[in-house]
Amino acid sequence: MTVNVRTPQATRPVERPVKPTPARPPSLEPGDRLTQREFERRYAAMPHINKAELIEGVVYIPSPVHASHASAHSLIITWLGVYTAATPSVKLADNATVRLDPDNVVQPDVLLRLEPGAGGRSHISADDYIEGAPELIVEIATSSAAYDLHDKLRVYRRNRVQEYAVWQVLEGRLDWWRWEDGEYVPLAPVRAARGTLTSQAFPGLWLDATAMLAGDLAATLARLQEGLASPEHAAFVAHITETPGRTSE
Repeated sequence: MTVNVRTPQATRPVERPVKPTPARPPSLEPGDRLTQREFERRYAAMPHINKAELIEGVVYIPSPVHASHASAHSLIITWLGVYTAATPSVKLADNATVRLDPDNVVQPDVLLRLEPGAGGRSHISADDYIEGAPELIVEIATSSAAYDLHDKLRVYRRNRVQEYAVWQVLEGRLDWWRWEDGEYVPLAPVRAARGTLTSQAFPGLWLDATAMLAGDLAATLARLQEGLASPEHAAFVAHITETPGRTSE
């Protein structure tokens, strides 16, 4: 008798769909014209770039930072840091990305802002960026030819950044404007005999521009301490502290 033995068929492997590898975003290049979303997508994919901005829909990537720029930057940070320490609900940020509008994502050298609960017009987004116009922006520029005094100035003015200051390192000049009726008006030294500029957005924030430009931090902070001891700073702090619904971010 013949017995037929059936050879078991080999089990065929289950074919699973292969997920396509997400395409890497194109590189971020100076002069590119991008939307805010595409700019942020490309910027996030290039962590080696420390600073990039979208100004009126155009990508700007600044050159490496010179020692003179870094020195000026550190003086501004120290000056504003002391003011922040003495004033509640005021936040200081260094090179933070700020979403101003769909065509402008900027990264100011330094900014000072009020918390929303204290009347500030900017806030922190769910993904940890600043959205809206800070009350004060300070940029350190090489000279008056820099885009800080042209394209960025117009963007800040249109978005109603209340005060804007630019230190032009090579020219030894510092300009400070305040927003008024759609224009930037230069701050007049209230105490002209001593060359002191005084902020209106942040009462008590006094700047001895001559000392700052000379790199004299001690004299700069001494003048600031006078501002912090002034009646206007005391009134500002009292107003912030008593603001209904004031909360910290």
